[in-house]
Amino acid sequence: MVSATPERVTLAVHIAAGFLALLAGAVALGSEKGGSRHVTAGKVYVWSMAVVVVTVVPLFLLEPGSFFRRFLLLVAVFSGYFVFSGYRVLDRKGATEDADRIDVAAAVTVSLACLGLGAWGALTVVGGDTFGVVMAVFGALGLSFGVADLRAFWSGTGGGSWISSHVARMIGGYIATVTAVSAVNLAGVAPAVLGWLWPTAVGVPLIWYFQAQYANEGPLVAYVSS
Repeated sequence: MVSATPERVTLAVHIAAGFLALLAGAVALGSEKGGSRHVTAGKVYVWSMAVVVVTVVPLFLLEPGSFFRRFLLLVAVFSGYFVFSGYRVLDRKGATEDADRIDVAAAVTVSLACLGLGAWGALTVVGGDTFGVVMAVFGALGLSFGVADLRAFWSGTGGGSWISSHVARMIGGYIATVTAVSAVNLAGVAPAVLGWLWPTAVGVPLIWYFQAQYANEGPLVAYVSS
């Protein structure tokens, strides 16, 4: 009988939360924005992602020398910020001048983490490992959002509609969720780089689509955050 060690229990919780986030995110994306199903699924998605991010920290600490776990820790920061900032947009409705310290701290954290992830990826590519491309792509995406948010907080003007920002960030977090599941389940079946990057290739155009759809819309009367 396999013993239930702290690491195995944490890993089981991490995986379960990831799959729940995957399902809840799909329901939220496929539901009418602002409807009760969308709101409920969205909340389940946010809390599931919170568990994913929290549980990856002890998994890293249990094996800090593991390349894969170091990478997952940085990706957790990346994906966690997308979900956190996407949820916070609902409270601020795009009013960046009302950003709290926690918003600024989160943006600084993701910017530094993704800067490190991108640099690490570049060095990995130079060393002959193509997996560095994945790291560089994730690092660039996270850094661009973090820096953009810091600039918006500093100037007090974010531009665009809050609903567009909310949807884009939630999809960004969902891309990371799909990526993690894909990478694990396609290991040995498809090239590693393909397994990690296809969700981004599919998801980024989806973000552009929703941003264009909501670009000129103000607060939606039917959209509620509670």
